[in-house]
Amino acid sequence: MNQDIKSVAFSEAVLREMEGILKRYPDKRSALLPVLNIAQREFGWISEPVMTYVAGLLELTPPKVFEVVTFYTLLNQRPVGKCHIQVCRTLSCALMGAEDVVSYLQKKLGIRVGETTPDGLFTLRTVECLASCGTAPMMQVNEAYYENLTREKVDRIVEGFKKGERPVPRAMGEN
Repeated sequence: MNQDIKSVAFSEAVLREMEGILKRYPDKRSALLPVLNIAQREFGWISEPVMTYVAGLLELTPPKVFEVVTFYTLLNQRPVGKCHIQVCRTLSCALMGAEDVVSYLQKKLGIRVGETTPDGLFTLRTVECLASCGTAPMMQVNEAYYENLTREKVDRIVEGFKKGERPVPRAMGEN
């Protein structure tokens, strides 16, 4: 799934959206993160050709864009599954069982951290703090947080996504 720099170009709608974003910044180079978020939404992930394209749009060097892309876990450097599962592994989550959640997900999905299921539905990753320490262990699936995880909750969430549903995160303290 390689992209060629010649085939990378934002759609007209995205270019208009980017113009609106650029108006908020005195120096367009400061808009790098919002533009990378748009690029990820447009292309699905941030490949080297996408980095080069964004660098050109914002008058940055490709290495400067690469530095930012490789720093933030929210930016995907490879294609991810339809359901991008990110399990927090920082101290609070680690103490509350994040490692068990990861092991359980690996077994349940038949993949290891960093891999995608053969059907392209799930990608499993571990990430640093997702800022939900009081509800550890937790994971983020796409943009939704799932907190106070147990094996039963993980089963409900995964099975819901397998059915094409988007399981609703429960309020803190609910089962």
